Amino acid sequence: MIIEIINPILGFTSYPHRHSLHHHGPHLQHVNYSSSSFIAHNKRRSCECFDLHNELVPYAEAWNWQKSIVEQKKALIRTNEDCPDTLIVLQHHPVYTMGTASSTDYLNFDLKQPPFQVYRTERGGEVTYHGPGQLVIYPIINLRNHKMDLHWYLRSLEELVIRVLASTFSIKASRLQSLTGVWFGDRKLAAIGIRVSQWIAYHGLALNVTTDLAPFNWIVPCGIRNRKVGSIKGLLEEFQSTTRNEKSDFHELNDQQLMDVTHASLIKEFSEVFQLQINNIELSQHDRIIDYTA
Repeated sequence: MIIEIINPILGFTSYPHRHSLHHHGPHLQHVNYSSSSFIAHNKRRSCECFDLHNELVPYAEAWNWQKSIVEQKKALIRTNEDCPDTLIVLQHHPVYTMGTASSTDYLNFDLKQPPFQVYRTERGGEVTYHGPGQLVIYPIINLRNHKMDLHWYLRSLEELVIRVLASTFSIKASRLQSLTGVWFGDRKLAAIGIRVSQWIAYHGLALNVTTDLAPFNWIVPCGIRNRKVGSIKGLLEEFQSTTRNEKSDFHELNDQQLMDVTHASLIKEFSEVFQLQINNIELSQHDRIIDYTA
């Protein structure tokens, strides 16, 4: 995955960190990180949260909304005002998104006749799919308030998903060396793609909860040909059929309940990993830009 940073002083796009999307060796090593490394502050800063996790939000609307918030934060920085963090949680209508340098080689369809809308965005990474049953979180983070280190930020996003899966579902997910995201075996459960401009990070991560995985067959997800995608629901169904333990309790939940349980855990772990106080804000308190032509 490529993480793009706009350098406001030099005026060009630089690529300080590259994560290879392909691994041709026979084995992938699991990487362990100490949870304590993710605790950066004792005093928690405030983070405004727009919680739309039960809504399907058109991708163009959410994308423009993020960019509007980023510009607001840049304006605050220019005037030396406090620039707090923002979190948006939602689901999308079915859509494919591509990163700045994404290759069409990873599309298994004709761009003139796509199965769903396709957007080429300014985030790093290759093509991925968003759709119902997938929880998407867009942290719009002022890294000056945390740590101005992109590796730390990416590992923190992975950490919060790993914690959710372990604490809520007893699923022992992991990182794989050189492959950004969260994995269970050879299946990717959460995809991550970000953009950073003047140390404000946006875009974010998508976690497959009850997602229909069939639309992933139309692409090579994240440009990784020798790996699969998975979902929490799919794993729980597998556990139910092979074991009798506490994991099977979640098999009784319907899709909406499973989404709600996962969502609550995501918010909790996001707060813990980034040491933030989450403050929910009613949508009416914020101007959301809707522009489907941008």
